[in-house]
Amino acid sequence: MQVRVRVPAKVNLHLAVGPLRRDGYHELVTVFHAVDLYDELVAAPGERIELAIIGDGAGEVPADERNLAWRAATLLADRTGAAPKVRLEITKAIPVAGGMAGGSADAAAALVACDRLWRTGLSRTALSELAAELGSDVPFALLGGTAVGTGRGERLTWVTTNETLHWVFAVAEQGISTPAAYRELDRLGGGSTTAPDALLEALHHGDIKLIAARLYNDLQAAALSLAPELQRTLDAGRELGALGGVVSGSGPTCAFIAASRDDAARLAAALAAERVCLATRVAAGPVPGALAR
Repeated sequence: MQVRVRVPAKVNLHLAVGPLRRDGYHELVTVFHAVDLYDELVAAPGERIELAIIGDGAGEVPADERNLAWRAATLLADRTGAAPKVRLEITKAIPVAGGMAGGSADAAAALVACDRLWRTGLSRTALSELAAELGSDVPFALLGGTAVGTGRGERLTWVTTNETLHWVFAVAEQGISTPAAYRELDRLGGGSTTAPDALLEALHHGDIKLIAARLYNDLQAAALSLAPELQRTLDAGRELGALGGVVSGSGPTCAFIAASRDDAARLAAALAAERVCLATRVAAGPVPGALAR
């Protein structure tokens, strides 16, 4: 028996980073949005927990207990009493260390796959509680769609959207670790408590131009400080016709909204021709979270 799970990348349409909490996390107000750029995880019976990683950037991802998918399988086994025996294979397409929550997505996929493989029968609510223990972005990778995240991002409220958003993601040559981005933000003087009200109103009405104008990310300043060349990418995207652009999460991937799928394809080709990024990816959202196939 094998269980195959496809899990999407995320982009933060809004990311306000508040004060550092006693637990070492920052207080966040964010709007998550899942897009159809997927990692795929296959779970099969094994003699112990084993992990193999293939695809884009596979060599940069640990294939041992440091990996969030491995930790997810271990946590699920510990909490349910299941024997921790599974072989996991992850095919990467979400940029590694790109600010699109690829590691968190893989953890969500591992929870869904192992739950089905081991027949532990946990509800989505129970899986979400485990997901929150693994990382701030993991619960959203289970949920998908568009959602407001508060706390450290793990408390989610579903957002109804009335329009498909077409995206171009400009992938940078080197990644930025999330902890490094937060440290740099603290060094620069911290973030804000900016509310996403105007963005949520734009999402409700399906006003793509207004959504694009309301993209916001406190971590963008930190990403630009760590990788100044990203400013050239952001400028190029806007000059080439993007409705709006922002650094995705902790970076360094830059995310651009286009007016249509055809416009996204043209923008991706133009960005590639300008050589302001390593690669481009065209995607759309929102899409559901981790799903077994």
